Amino acid sequence: MEKRIGFLSFGHWQPIPGSQVRGGQDALVQSVELAVAAEELGLDGAYVRVHHFARQLASPFPLLSAMAARTSRIELGTGVIDMRYENPLYMAEEAAATDLISGGRLQLGVSRGSPETALRGSEAFGYVPGPDSTDADLARQKTGLFLAAISGEPVADADPRMTGGMPGKLAVQPQSPGLVERIWWGSGTFATGEWTAQQGMNLMSSTLLSEDTGVPFDELQAEQIARFRAAWAASGHEREPRVSVSRSVVPLVSDLDRQYFGDERASQDQVGLLEGVRSRFGRSYAAEPDVLAEQLAKDAAVREADTLLITVPNMLGVEYNARLLQNIVEHVAPAIGWLPPDQRA
Repeated sequence: MEKRIGFLSFGHWQPIPGSQVRGGQDALVQSVELAVAAEELGLDGAYVRVHHFARQLASPFPLLSAMAARTSRIELGTGVIDMRYENPLYMAEEAAATDLISGGRLQLGVSRGSPETALRGSEAFGYVPGPDSTDADLARQKTGLFLAAISGEPVADADPRMTGGMPGKLAVQPQSPGLVERIWWGSGTFATGEWTAQQGMNLMSSTLLSEDTGVPFDELQAEQIARFRAAWAASGHEREPRVSVSRSVVPLVSDLDRQYFGDERASQDQVGLLEGVRSRFGRSYAAEPDVLAEQLAKDAAVREADTLLITVPNMLGVEYNARLLQNIVEHVAPAIGWLPPDQRA
């Protein structure tokens, strides 16, 4: 299994002491610059988180298009877009246009999303679940329409007055062939992982799982991945699926690294309640490079996934994060079977 490594940025900004990302423009411009740096380092992906009503990245398609214009090889993705907030057909147009601009490099993670700062935020956007529907139902319904639209299925009635008298159905335009195979679902349970496989989407395993059984998070996540792959095989899909996991990984190389992250050497899994459900959260990794390499090589979910997304402390700026990623590429990535692009078969 070919291993790929990318970064995942939440795009935080705050005008506080020590922040290199003080406003929205800083967050957007620096996200593009980090994608360029990551490509130069040989990484495989540049991914951004999407949050609303917060000082974080929110509207991914202009940003992903800007990244595409400045790069040529690296995958460009999201982790994840909260589908409750989206117009599926407009999103299908934006996604196809961005994918065409990038030359087919888009990898879109979508999902129901995590809790937001706004109370019923999607309703402020104009999207209200039906009387018998949940937020999860709304996200899944919209995702189904989005997948149909990017697959080229007709989704609107033609107006014969504008089509030379021809009735029928119309598909959204433009279309980007192959995009439908590059959609991922962010899953936080075993059941949604299996549902993801049944829908033919790739799996983006969440940084927390609502499945605490007392086993370490990486083993819990590895079980989710195994269940996803079993459900994929049972569904009879012809292509091989992809699976990603994300980790906070900081090689402690400099005094500055140790100042910022030295205390995280002792990081462990955490267990808590999220929306009333007992959940397990994964640990952070911070250690000297040789120790990190050994720890990640033993991480059961990192072994099982084909893609590892490194969550970066983006508020420390492009220079710091590029150096962090370089240290991962040089000292840690080989331990999990990653090879630079020019050394792959």
